[in-house]
Amino acid sequence: MIKTFFTVAAFLVISFVFAQQPQVKVEEGIMEGITLSSGVQAFRGIPFAKPPVGNLRWKEPQPADHWTGIRKVDRFGNSPMQKPIYGDMRFRSPGISEDCLYLNVWRPKAGCSDKLPVLVYFYGGGFNAGDGSENRYDGESFAKEGIIVVTVNYRLGIFGFFAHPELTQESPKNASGNYGLLDQYAALAWVKKNIAAFGGDPDEVTIGGESAGSMSVSAQMSSPLSKGLFKRAIGQSGSVFNLRYGTISLGEQEQQGVAFATKVNAGNLDQLRKIPAAELLDRASEPGAFMTRLIIDGYFLPKSPLEIFEAGEQSKVSLLAGWTSTEAPYTAFTGKSYPSPDNYERLVREQFGARADEVLKLYPGKTESEVITSATALASDNFIVYSTWKWLDLQRINSGQPVYVYTFSKARPPMKAAYNNVETGLAGGIRKKSTTADKENLPPVLPGAFHASDIEYLLGNLKSNDVFAWTKDDYKASLLGQRYFINFIKTGNPNGKNLAVWPKTTATDKVMNILDLNIEAQASPEKFRDRYLFLDGLFIGKK
Repeated sequence: MIKTFFTVAAFLVISFVFAQQPQVKVEEGIMEGITLSSGVQAFRGIPFAKPPVGNLRWKEPQPADHWTGIRKVDRFGNSPMQKPIYGDMRFRSPGISEDCLYLNVWRPKAGCSDKLPVLVYFYGGGFNAGDGSENRYDGESFAKEGIIVVTVNYRLGIFGFFAHPELTQESPKNASGNYGLLDQYAALAWVKKNIAAFGGDPDEVTIGGESAGSMSVSAQMSSPLSKGLFKRAIGQSGSVFNLRYGTISLGEQEQQGVAFATKVNAGNLDQLRKIPAAELLDRASEPGAFMTRLIIDGYFLPKSPLEIFEAGEQSKVSLLAGWTSTEAPYTAFTGKSYPSPDNYERLVREQFGARADEVLKLYPGKTESEVITSATALASDNFIVYSTWKWLDLQRINSGQPVYVYTFSKARPPMKAAYNNVETGLAGGIRKKSTTADKENLPPVLPGAFHASDIEYLLGNLKSNDVFAWTKDDYKASLLGQRYFINFIKTGNPNGKNLAVWPKTTATDKVMNILDLNIEAQASPEKFRDRYLFLDGLFIGKK
C-alpha cells in the first residue's frame, strides 16, 4: 500500500512538472516550450517556413505547415548550411542542414498576458556563417527585463544568395538571389502574426543585429516589403553601404550563377537542385567559386539602398547604431609590412593613387606610433565604420526620426589559461596563436574593442563565454550597455534614470553626437567626420 502511494505520488509530481511547461497556440498549431531556471520561458526551433529543400531550394520561403496535437519546441533547429569559418561560433543546434528555417523565442514568465516589447535579432557571420542558437545571442537576459526576444535563422552563402537567369525567369517576381533576406522578412511577418500569442506587442517590434546582422537590419529598412513590420532598429557594426561588401546588380550575380553552374557541370536548374547540399557547399566553398553578395533584385531591393535612403523611401524608424573602437587591427591595412612611415606611405599611395595625399592628411603616419594608430583607423573605417556612419547619417537626414550613435570601447580581458594557445581574429573569430616568426616581429595591435567583441556585453551574455576571464569592470560595462539598449527597445529612447545623457542626433545637427560606451558612458560630438566624408566621396564615385 505504501509503495503504491509513493508510486502514485511520484506520477502526480511528474505529471505536474510536465503540465507546467508553457504552451502557446500560433497560426500553425499548439507548441510547448520549456521554463528555464530563471523563470524565463523558451521556445526553441519553431518553424516559420517550409524547409527550403528539393524544389524549394532557391525559392522565396513558403508558409510553414500546420500540425495537429502539441509540437515540442524545446530544442534548437538545424543551423543553415555553412563551413566552420569562425572558431568562436558555438552552436547549440543538432547540426547543419538545408532544413534550417527556424526561430527561437524567449519571454518573461508573466509574458502571457502583457503586451510586451519585442526584439528580433539577426546573427552575424558575413552571410556565410552563423546561427540563432549561439549563446551570445541568447534572449534570456533581456527577457528577464520584460522584453520578448526572437532569434532567426536565415539561409547563407550559395543557399541564400545564388542568382541565375533561370531562377529569375521562374520567379513570379522576376527576381532571384536574396533568399536569406527574404527568410528574415518571412520571419518578421511571422512575428507580426503570432507574437501576441506569446504576450508580445506586434506594434512594438525592434529589429537588431551585429555585422552581417546589422547589414541585414539596414537591408530590411531599405526594402518596401518589410515596412510596418518593425518600429525601431539597432545596428552593431555594419550596413549595406559597405565599400567592399555592399550590393551588386542582379545581372552581375546572375553571371556568377551561370559560371558556377558551368563549373559544376549543371546544365539546368533541375540538375543544380539535385546536387546534395553537402556537395553544393563544398563546391561553392572552393576558392573563387562563389561570392555572397546582397542583390538589387528589383523585388526585395527595387533599387540600390543608397537611392532608397537618399529619396527618403526607407522605413522611417528611430535608429540606434554604432561600432567598436578597434574594428580591425592595423595589420588589416599594412599586412606583413612593418608599420614604418615609409612603408605606410607606400601602401597608401598604392591603394589610393591620386587621392593618397588626402589620405595621409586625414590618417597621418609620421612616426611608427602614428602609423599604427592611423592604419588601425583606416582599416576599421574601410572595413565597417564608414558604412555604419553612412547609414546613420542618411537616416537622420532623410527620415524625420532621431538616431543614437555609439562607439563601444571596453576591451575584452585576457583569455583564461586554458585558451593560451589561441587568439581572437578579425570578425571575432578564434584561431591558433601565431608564432613570433609568423608575425615577423611586428608591434602589437592597439588595445580596444575588436569587431564582434561587443555582442556578449550588450546582449547580457558574458557568462556564456568561458574563453575570457571576465572581471567586475566587464560586467559593469555590460550592465551599462544593456540598460541603454533595453530603454531603447521599450521606448525608442535609450536614456533613463541614473544614466549619462545620450544625446540624439537629428537632421538639424551639423555633426552627429556619439556616446562612448565603456565602464562609464560619455557623449561628445563626432571627431572624424572629415574622414567619413572623404570615404563617402570614394563610395559615391563607385555607384
